[in-house]
Amino acid sequence: MASPVTSPKIPAPKSQASSSDASLEGTALAPGVYIVGAGPGDPELLTVKAQRLLSQADVILYANSLVPQQILEWTRPDAERIGTATMTLESILPLMVERVRAGKSVIRLQSGDPSLYSAIHEQIQALAEAEVPFEVVPGISAYQAAAAKLNAELTIPGLVQSIILTRISGRTQVPEAEDLASLAAHKTSLCLYLSARHVEESQAQLLKHYEPDTPVAICFRVGWPDEQIVIVPLSEMAKTTRERDLIRTTLYVISPALRGQKARSRLYNPDHTHLFRPRGSTGFDSAQPPGFDSAQPPELDSVS
Repeated sequence: MASPVTSPKIPAPKSQASSSDASLEGTALAPGVYIVGAGPGDPELLTVKAQRLLSQADVILYANSLVPQQILEWTRPDAERIGTATMTLESILPLMVERVRAGKSVIRLQSGDPSLYSAIHEQIQALAEAEVPFEVVPGISAYQAAAAKLNAELTIPGLVQSIILTRISGRTQVPEAEDLASLAAHKTSLCLYLSARHVEESQAQLLKHYEPDTPVAICFRVGWPDEQIVIVPLSEMAKTTRERDLIRTTLYVISPALRGQKARSRLYNPDHTHLFRPRGSTGFDSAQPPGFDSAQPPELDSVS
């Protein structure tokens, strides 16, 4: 079995006592490549670490079609900013290596979370081969931001306990064992990326297993000023996408969890005991608010 790709560790600056020190803004970063998740678009969804690194780095390489300008406001005024939307891997990699070998800190700013559909695998392999130190910093993915906007938990006890993150074949082919119809057979919460241009085929594959009235959240440019989120039955997914022209940067969340059914987990059930809540423990305050039914949680406002 192949081992994970590793690289020389980026040392912390000598002046850096703690990565959580709020006074670190402006502190020089050690030379290396920092592959940073920028989140779905909203600058307020940047992680604290991403903000700190952006405020310290010498060079920022970013996909200008996917990263809002507001996020770049965290960078130093004298930082070198390089948009990569028109560049290829063959031009991006030498640039990063050259800057690091010149003693500079480089951020490769990725939209969302670098672990999903980011093409960082080929980049970290090349950086490791060049013995260039690098670090990957996670970010919030669009499906997480979308679930928050929907006020939804995608793993409701007794209804659905799994989440599938996938896409349909396009320019990048999906392995045969991962075809959409096969994954749809599980009827889990399914988050469909990079598939809006093939929405008719996607809908047809999903309908092989999901009921036509299964709720689908069409999430267009989540976290951006022009964000749109609309919930429709699966049978209307393609029609709504085309009518509203929700093609670019669209995520679909297909899930029975969006039906708004009442459910209760065992985690906070009085009958459920564990190490921190042994039998007989009532917790901090056992009083229940008026009208609270321990068998059924209060109903939340539905998302329109």
